[in-house]
Amino acid sequence: MADSSTRDILVTSALPYANGSLHLGHLLEMVQTDIWVRFQKSRGHRCHYVCADDAHGTAIMLTAEKLGITPEEQIRRVQEEHERDSAGFLIGFDNFYSTHSPENRHWSEEIYRRLKANGHIASRAITQAFDPEKQLFLADRFIKGTCPKCKTPDQYGDNCEACGATYTPAELIDPVSALSGATPVERESEHYFFTLPAFTDMLREWTSSGTLQPQIANKLREWLDAGLQEWDISRDAPYFGFEIPDAPGKYFYVWLDAPIGYMASFQNYCERTGLDFDSFWQPDSAAELYHFIGKDIINFHGLFWPAMLHSANLRTPTAVYVHGFLTVNGTKMSKSRGTFIKASTYLEHLEAEYLRYYFAAKLGASVDDIDLNLEDFVQRVNADVVGKVVNIASRCAGFLRKQFDSTLADECAEAELVQSFIDRGADIAGLYEGREFNKAIREIVALADRANQYIDAKKPWVLAKEDGREREVHDVCSVGINLFRVLMTYLKPVLPAMAEKAEAFLNHSLDWTALDAPLRGHRLEKFQPLITRIDPKQIDALVEASREQAPATAAAAEATAPGATAATSDKAAAPQNDDSRSDTIQFEDFAKVDLRVAEIVAADHVEGADKLLRLTLNLGGEQRQVFAGIKAAYQPEDLVGKLTVMVANLAPRKMRFGVSEGMVLAAGPGGEDIYLLEPHDGAEPGMQVK
Repeated sequence: MADSSTRDILVTSALPYANGSLHLGHLLEMVQTDIWVRFQKSRGHRCHYVCADDAHGTAIMLTAEKLGITPEEQIRRVQEEHERDSAGFLIGFDNFYSTHSPENRHWSEEIYRRLKANGHIASRAITQAFDPEKQLFLADRFIKGTCPKCKTPDQYGDNCEACGATYTPAELIDPVSALSGATPVERESEHYFFTLPAFTDMLREWTSSGTLQPQIANKLREWLDAGLQEWDISRDAPYFGFEIPDAPGKYFYVWLDAPIGYMASFQNYCERTGLDFDSFWQPDSAAELYHFIGKDIINFHGLFWPAMLHSANLRTPTAVYVHGFLTVNGTKMSKSRGTFIKASTYLEHLEAEYLRYYFAAKLGASVDDIDLNLEDFVQRVNADVVGKVVNIASRCAGFLRKQFDSTLADECAEAELVQSFIDRGADIAGLYEGREFNKAIREIVALADRANQYIDAKKPWVLAKEDGREREVHDVCSVGINLFRVLMTYLKPVLPAMAEKAEAFLNHSLDWTALDAPLRGHRLEKFQPLITRIDPKQIDALVEASREQAPATAAAAEATAPGATAATSDKAAAPQNDDSRSDTIQFEDFAKVDLRVAEIVAADHVEGADKLLRLTLNLGGEQRQVFAGIKAAYQPEDLVGKLTVMVANLAPRKMRFGVSEGMVLAAGPGGEDIYLLEPHDGAEPGMQVK
């Protein structure tokens, strides 16, 4: 069942940043990519999967400084952890490398020189915020101050989490460096730019060529229609990265050399294996190139990267496959709820293939988000993998071992049935090829149901007790093993470790290319357990191990403006005053705050606001409208009916979206990690919190 012609395929997934551990969100993409690659290899194609750590940037430099180590030591430690965790999830990289490599330096410099020679690099002086104590230029996220629109303190340098306003760091009131607490000063510096607008026509054609999913192509066309801007590709020292040729003290911005890291990792792989690197990257290459990425980085892969490759006279991707985000139990991953799960923590409690199967059962070719429902996870894995697929082999293997020396019948008693399973392979292969893994799994499980129905109807356990019916037992169990073999062939890309055990039992390859006819007169090896059921207690232990206590409500409620969620951010927190008692208040001050239980009776998105939701709150006979900066953490439909706590006596504030009549309270650092306060059962709307 091999394809008619062998293909040369290079596949990549997005580079994890070398500044933290892998979590299940990373694994969603790696598993999706790995399943597709394993499928291609099983079909007989020459498919190569490379990846690397994204190892440059200010954040890594600052982390290393905090730890008292060099950036090189920091990225080495993280790479070892990433490789260990990805291997634990059976991710079959042909090469996992680092962007901090000689190959990546070579290609970053070479592509830059080609862009410059073609007139696609410009330079000009720009004015930026500069930290006089740390002696470095500050990205917007490293500057905090008071919002110039709503006057909320402790906001980032590019947008306000309270009112949703966007602005420049220069517009902040009383700005400070989040790194040192110093007041930034303005300083001029020469920067280098990639002239992206010159590629507008090329990108219009490229984004319309079928290279991208329709939703992604439409989004990129919106940006094209709005007009592209030149892309700042340089950063000033100190910076951990590659210095730009002939520009002392200037470094390539991390997002310039990150996608080039795909090329670098592949070149390193080619040098180890003797594969022809150039044949994959020349403009006339017949090889296929695919990138699997998340929807948050489509601008880099859908605009900047193809434009750079085109200017440098290198091939562009055959396709960029984009997936959605991962939620757990219907909401954003949460440390306080124990659903922000690191890869290493998962592996301490559960088998990797449980999650691989569940992801496959949920993943399609769209950009929709994927939800890991932990209850459904247990039920589906136990029912499908253990209760249906493994059950076929375990039911038949014992009879064959005891009565027939573990040898299949010389003739297949249900050749048409087995062949019908084999014939479904073409459709299932098409679903794998199109990344419709969820549909492929449904097809496979439906076949498993048919196989179990066949065995149930024949009842070999009854036949075995009746004299003279040994041949029927032999025939039924031999057919069952052949059906199991077909099913495991189809599942091998998803469950490679289980497939390896099944191959040992079957004494036969489960590659797609080996699936052409039933096995006859074939001797099996001893059956060993292939996989065990998930115990719900394992899930409880996993969640508990992943749980972190959310920050105290009082700290989170600090200095928040009316109409906002009371939450602060620690993403780049400035040093805090050690004298925590200096901010104490008198009881009389606290008594002025009227805290009330409120029921959320409606929640809606706010048009034109990136972070706000419009909440309609019932205070027991009175309704209030409040704008809350919790959009990143909650879906509106999930909030309706919940109780929360609000500050009921704040003066109304007129915002550009309407009037906000109070403030809801929450804990958490901000962004996706915001947790609304919820009173215990028994609290009623309008009750005063004392």
